[in-house]
Amino acid sequence: MISSQIIQNSIEELKNITKVELCVYDVNGAPVAATSDMPDIGAELVEGFAASPADSQVIGSHYLLKILDERELLYVLVAKGHGDEAYTIGRIAVCQLQNLIVAYKERFDRNNFFQNLLLDNLLLIDIYNRAKKLHIEAVMPRAVFLIETKMEKDGIASELLKEMFSAQNGDYITAVDESSVILIKSLQEGEGQEILEQTAHTIVDMLNTEAMLSVKVAFGTVVQELKDVSKSYKEAKMALDVGKIFYAERNVIAYNTLGIGRLIYQLPVNLCRIFIKEIFGEHMPEELDGEMLNTVNQFFENNLNVSATSRELFVHRNTLVYRIEKLQESTGLDIRTFDDALTFKIALMVVNYMKYLDSVEY
Repeated sequence: MISSQIIQNSIEELKNITKVELCVYDVNGAPVAATSDMPDIGAELVEGFAASPADSQVIGSHYLLKILDERELLYVLVAKGHGDEAYTIGRIAVCQLQNLIVAYKERFDRNNFFQNLLLDNLLLIDIYNRAKKLHIEAVMPRAVFLIETKMEKDGIASELLKEMFSAQNGDYITAVDESSVILIKSLQEGEGQEILEQTAHTIVDMLNTEAMLSVKVAFGTVVQELKDVSKSYKEAKMALDVGKIFYAERNVIAYNTLGIGRLIYQLPVNLCRIFIKEIFGEHMPEELDGEMLNTVNQFFENNLNVSATSRELFVHRNTLVYRIEKLQESTGLDIRTFDDALTFKIALMVVNYMKYLDSVEY
């Protein structure tokens, strides 16, 4: 429902232009908003008019008019003045407030619609029926962006995003929890991964610059129909979770770039534990010191090239070889070979996944 502050602002603006005093009552005769010099005409008179079949009534210098929403009485407006001018201004005020009520109701209904759509709470027939009623295109390329910030206060991120993305262009901002904001972005035919990446980086840069917010943005794949928007949302949610585990350094994560991290994320925990035990036995990778892990990661980044890795680590080639051989003694894996390097890389990712699961409260 429209707030009393919105009603107050509207009648104040009309009063400043027309000099006609206005007051809005609820159906029980209680004042909701009034201009400064408007006297209270009393609850009994308002209730009596509200219960009557008349659309308007004159009591002395007061003109009473009904504010309806789909034939349901919501408020009674009173305009104080003499002659047709006060009545005309009253009618204008009623028209303006009724339009505001419809606009705010439609906005709320759209928000409610998209929340239920994302959470798969709607039947297929309801999706298309409600979309038609709310003037939402059923067939249009869309992708869902999930924007997470740990410092969100007073809806700052939501408001800034609403300034960037307009419902007039087919973009919608909503939320299903307190930790993130959701952008349902419409696209033009032919737009794909490149546009999604640009949009995500723009969001990160804008929120960092305008609100000093450090955010992570994840997005799903492009879907063509409204009914599939929940699929893109689930992909974005998975991308955000997987990104936290395996790609913590990234602030933009795309679902279709998750690679092997997505596969590991979907593995049963027991299977992960069996795999780690088979590979490492009692020597778990987290027991490796920071220097060794840094060496291994650098070695992987240089495509198993010993010379390039030793240069970047500023160590002698023999020193690097010694570390690799020391790792081989403790794990049984020679990461200079592709198969063992791949096994060790996957094992490290599985260990990170298990650490993440241990940190989550179920």
